[in-house]
Amino acid sequence: MSARLKTWGLVLVCLVLAQSAASVFLPARTFALTAFSDLLQSALLLVAALSCVPHIVRTSGRSRLFWLLMALGFTSWLTYQLLWTYIEVLKQQEVPNLFTGDVILFLHIVPMMAALALRPDVRQEERELRLGSLDFALLLLWWLFVYVYTVIPWQYVFADELAYNHNLNQAYLAEKLALLGGLGLLWRRSSGPWKVVYAHWFGASLLYSSSSYVANWAVARNTYYSGSLYDLPLITSMAWMGLPGLLALNAPLHKLEAAKSLPRGVWTARLGMLAVFSLPTFAWVSYFEPGLPSSVRAFRMLVTLAAMVLMGGMVFLKQHFLDIELIRSLRSSRQALEDLQLLQSQLVQSEKLASLGQLVGGAAHELNNPLTAMLGFSELLSTTELSAEQRSLTDKISLQVQRIRTLVGSLLSFARQTPSAKSDVDVNVVIETALKLCQPQTHAANVRVCSNLGSSVRPVHGDANQLLQVFNHIISNASHAMADQRDGLLTVTTGASALHVTVQFFDNGPGMADPARVFDPFYTTRPVGQGRGLGLSMCYGIIQEHGGKITCRNRPEGGASFLIELPSAEAYKNQKAQAQASKA
Repeated sequence: MSARLKTWGLVLVCLVLAQSAASVFLPARTFALTAFSDLLQSALLLVAALSCVPHIVRTSGRSRLFWLLMALGFTSWLTYQLLWTYIEVLKQQEVPNLFTGDVILFLHIVPMMAALALRPDVRQEERELRLGSLDFALLLLWWLFVYVYTVIPWQYVFADELAYNHNLNQAYLAEKLALLGGLGLLWRRSSGPWKVVYAHWFGASLLYSSSSYVANWAVARNTYYSGSLYDLPLITSMAWMGLPGLLALNAPLHKLEAAKSLPRGVWTARLGMLAVFSLPTFAWVSYFEPGLPSSVRAFRMLVTLAAMVLMGGMVFLKQHFLDIELIRSLRSSRQALEDLQLLQSQLVQSEKLASLGQLVGGAAHELNNPLTAMLGFSELLSTTELSAEQRSLTDKISLQVQRIRTLVGSLLSFARQTPSAKSDVDVNVVIETALKLCQPQTHAANVRVCSNLGSSVRPVHGDANQLLQVFNHIISNASHAMADQRDGLLTVTTGASALHVTVQFFDNGPGMADPARVFDPFYTTRPVGQGRGLGLSMCYGIIQEHGGKITCRNRPEGGASFLIELPSAEAYKNQKAQAQASKA
């Protein structure tokens, strides 16, 4: 325990002892005793409210809202006590029995109950604040309705001091019991520092509830006065109220545990619905209660009807927000499913490439030796004296062997697993280079190229030569696809987000016959001898090796579109740093 906390604890104990001495030694029902007792209670409630302020400043999210609501409850209680002190000390008058400020004392517990519903001691997902605010507003309106329904009629509609005090005490007792129930439940379910905080507040609230009941009993018998011995338990409970906030200053409240109950919004919403469904019961009691003055009955029925309208409107509004949240959840679920399906297809594609790469890598090396021998023998044959028909056959053999050797070279390139040297690369520069290199192809195919390269594109961490190979192949494919049309147009765009750099190629050609298979090895729509179907598979492997992804689709307006997403160099470095930190 820190020295500061010990000092504050000693100060609180001294204040309680000072009140004890004043109650014993100062004359009863005197101005000095009344002033001392009222000012001391105000000071203790001020300490309780201020003990929440450091937590409001240094926390965030639900924890900050918890301490803010607790501070609001203590501040409301302090406001009521200051009104009481103003009347008794400054105006030197007796507080009227039908006191308008009693509503402040009655409602000061509502923010505290709302704070308990937040459950800042458990690790939970943050919900929309507007939904929690509506639940809190619904409960606040219900408790206000209870006060107006039970207390106000005997104060303004049909003045009856005895009925007013009886109904006020009963309603306030019900509110205190609800707070004690919530604190007791959280005390039992929590652990660690939060268990200590809840335990102290439960003890202080229990002492306050029992001592205020005793004080009301003394008031009914005309034996109570400000500063009497009846105030000692009340003052002790007020001093105790400030202790949990002080204890929490040195406690690790940020260490949250897993929730042991339903999510925090469930019980709050259920209590709100229970409050709405209780309104017809209040109307039934007002209508059938015997001996109730007609003016009070009419007032209560009117108040119940107004509460039904207001709370029904709030329930409708909450349902509207829940519908919006449900639609968002469905959209996010659908997007997550689509991403999962895409990830699954990419995983299958990667497994295909990996297994095929291992297979063809070994086979290609074995084929190279006999192919080299066959090519040598065919060249040797071409140097001998042969007839025209024999020479034609020899040339055909040499041509087919060269084709097979080229195919084997492609297979070796496809199966190569050696990582490349990477550095920070400007994607725009690589694309401009690719467009220049492919300019003869696009010009021969009568394809017009339009580039829209973003100015704020961040560098990516990769191999410029491999990326150039990818861009070259896509441009070459697009040029080949639009070679038979007169108005071929290839558009290249680049963009950037917080974590990725995007490159998009789209044309107005005939599109892809099967976009889902374009990255499969040996899949090609070109005539035999004009394509081996390995180019896009190699592009796919290169982009994946760079930590990105490449997708293909047909555009609704016609043509094909290739979208490449690459992690920015900054995102790559952050991921690498996080990976190293997790290993450490």
